[in-house]
Parts: sequence; C-alpha cells; structure tokens
Amino acid sequence: MTQHFPTRQLRFFLTAPSPCPYLPERYERKVFAHLPLSDGATVNDSLTQVGFRRSQNIAYRPACEACSACVSARIPASDYVFSRSERKVLARNEDIERHLVEAEATMEQFDLLRRYLLARHADGGMAEMTWPDYVAMVEDTAVRTHLIEYRTKSPDGGPGELVACALVDLMSDGLSLVYSFYDPGMKRRSLGSFVILDHVVQACLTTLPYVYLGYWVRGSEKMDYKVRFSPIELLKAEGWAIMSSRDLRPKDELPRL
Repeated sequence: MTQHFPTRQLRFFLTAPSPCPYLPERYERKVFAHLPLSDGATVNDSLTQVGFRRSQNIAYRPACEACSACVSARIPASDYVFSRSERKVLARNEDIERHLVEAEATMEQFDLLRRYLLARHADGGMAEMTWPDYVAMVEDTAVRTHLIEYRTKSPDGGPGELVACALVDLMSDGLSLVYSFYDPGMKRRSLGSFVILDHVVQACLTTLPYVYLGYWVRGSEKMDYKVRFSPIELLKAEGWAIMSSRDLRPKDELPRL
C-alpha cells in the first residue's frame, strides 16, 4: 500500500506474526516503512502524528488482526499540571544536570544500558543487545535526533556520573522519546518518571506542544506507567483525545487471538 507525503510516496510492508513482547499468549504484527534519507525528518513527523514509532531508519506501528491493546500516547505539555508527587520527583533530582549531545554512541552509555536491561528487562527482546546494535540504534538515522545525558553534579567541575540517558527526536510539534534508560540502583530518584517530566519542562520552555511517549499497552504492567501522567492524549480512530476512564478497561476485556 502507499500513502502520500509532501515529497514522495512510501511503500509499507507487513511483518509475519511473532510472539507479543507485552501480553502473554498473543501474537503481534507490524506495518512498517523505510524512512527516506532525503526528507526523513518531515516524513517521520507525519508518521509519528498518526501513531508510528521510529527505530533507526524504519517507522512502524502495530497492525495486529485481533488485538488493539497498543495505543499511541502523548503528553500535551502546555496544559500539563504537575502533581504534588511529580514536583517531588523533580525536586529530588535537582542535583542532576542535563546535557544535550550529538547522537553518537559511547561505551559509557552502553554500560549503563546493559545494567538497565539486565535489571529491568532481562527477558525482553533487547536484553541481548550488543555494542554494534546500540551504535546502530543511536546513529543510524537521518531525522533530527539527539541524546540527553543526565549526570550528577561533580564537585571538581568535570563530567559527573551518568545516571540516565534518552534518545530523543526533535519534531515539528514536540519531542519524541525514542528510548530511555537509567541506573536501576537509584530507585528513590524515580529516574524513569524524572526523564519524562524533564522533557515536559523542556517542551514548555521551547514552546513545543507535545511529548510523545510511544505506545501504552492495555493490560501490560510494563507499560502502565504511561497513563499515570495526566493529562495524557491517546490516539483513537477519530484522532487524538484526552484519556478518559473508559480507556482504562481491565485486561480481561481485551480481545484474544
């Protein structure tokens, strides 16, 4: 199938069924397209706004035949009101400095990623990621992307300890969190939430309306954290809409294959 974009036509492909990484006893399929090198940023913007995600130079979204549990989610930054607990998370990490760096992989980042994956996602598909895999994830793209390194302040003025990192696409209407990871031993800091909240702050400072979080998966404990942010918008058949209580259906109501 084809879809029209400002500068060219894209060809979309469908993957074969494979075990779902989020919900047991289910299978996933994805529709995907290769982002063009010449105008990849523009195409990536358009696709993200209609529910796609980027992985290197591929844009994809779920296309499961009998399940619609994966729902695109984004935070409307300008309307966001930080809760008391979220303000505490930001305050708890006031000693952390953010550094915007080019999308170039380092072994320091990779070491942190490995610790994160082994502690939080040891049974996931990324657990066996190698150094060349990580380099490709960060550097193999033609879109507007960068890394945010979060470091503790160093008493001698040099670079502090790397405690979190986020790969982020800069879009025309927001910031898209492609992937983030953090020190799993610093539980009190709630670094996963902090990274998201910090990007809401940065979006507001740069007058970008949205922070894209990828997919919320109904029934998946690993993805439940995304709907703790409020307000949050979900992509429905009729377009983006603020999440309502009806969106939080129990997982036993989800269709099964």
